[in-house]
Amino acid sequence: MATAPSPAAEAPPLAVRDLTMAYGDNVVMRDLGFAVARGNIFIVMGGSGSGKSTLLRHMIGLQEPAKGEVFYGERSFTRSSEAERNEILRTVGVLYQKGALWSGLTLAENVALPLEEYTKLPPAEIRSLAHLKLSLVGLAGAEDLYPSQISGGMQKRAGLARAIALDPEILFFDEPSAGLDPVSSRRLDDLILLLRDSLGATVVVVTHELASIFTIGDDAVFLDAETRTQIATGHPRELLAHCSDPKVQRFLRRGEDPARAPAK
Repeated sequence: MATAPSPAAEAPPLAVRDLTMAYGDNVVMRDLGFAVARGNIFIVMGGSGSGKSTLLRHMIGLQEPAKGEVFYGERSFTRSSEAERNEILRTVGVLYQKGALWSGLTLAENVALPLEEYTKLPPAEIRSLAHLKLSLVGLAGAEDLYPSQISGGMQKRAGLARAIALDPEILFFDEPSAGLDPVSSRRLDDLILLLRDSLGATVVVVTHELASIFTIGDDAVFLDAETRTQIATGHPRELLAHCSDPKVQRFLRRGEDPARAPAK
């Protein structure tokens, strides 16, 4: 008796295929290829100048690839029309490195912006949702404060509240721990884990912070500035334990005695 064909594997929520990034003739990275599994926290890591943030901008359409494509599910984001891209981006939230809050708006007004732009909800409901999102990131009671009145860590959390305003399927973080003290950085890592689990979101984090990489990362790609391509992919702890490339080892073990590296 013939066996029924198995169903086609589900396309990953995000994939980069044969991607080359360049400014004119200056190639930043070439031949990038990886897929982000649903529900995973995927780390884009590498040293300074390796193109980590540039890759994020390519994935959300702020820069166009010299070659290759970015896919959301089965849809080529790169080849999509502007209307199709806007539809895809409605399922995406982004926390930029410095929070990117509007200084002349309160925290609640900042969070309300995407709700006002992309929904037809009445003002009272939008304000209620803005308060809810701020409470989810630990900022209940700070709704009417302005960005200048709060700390850098609180600004990051307010930016995160805005990023989750539309309940995104994919969350992007660009160096979320930059400028934070170790305690605030760890709290932000814990918050990222909590939101991933509560929202069921897939998360992409651009970072060079080892504590964050080992704490929250399920999978990773390592970008090498010298060869201008990716030289390793995999779970950060697996790369630490098994990757033979000395550049990856130096990056993952920097500042530490290898004997005291994070436990597997």
